[in-house]
Amino acid sequence: MNPILNQIGTIFIPVSNVKEARNWYCDILGLPADGEILYGHLYIIPMNGTGIVLDSKIYSEDNIFKTPPFHLNTNNIEQAYEFMRGKNVELTTGVEHNHWFKFKDPDGNHLMVCKC
Repeated sequence: MNPILNQIGTIFIPVSNVKEARNWYCDILGLPADGEILYGHLYIIPMNGTGIVLDSKIYSEDNIFKTPPFHLNTNNIEQAYEFMRGKNVELTTGVEHNHWFKFKDPDGNHLMVCKC
């Protein structure tokens, strides 16, 4: 039996200010922003499925995500797009192929939302 599982546990996102990033991500995900910041630089977002950890220790302008390393799911892509637009999120595409769009977090990380 192979000891390495075919599962992704967590994705680390480099952020310049972990508290501000926690508040922003929790806001767009509809989560309370009251979780503990660990070791002064980590915040674990309570996700369903693969985890996301915000990490200010690994941040530099050279290592922000230039392409989305993952996508967030939605059941309604148009509603998700309008929601993000209403939050003044920097949208980098419109809804493409009625299936996905890209945006940036406040640190410039490129992310994506896809209809599941």
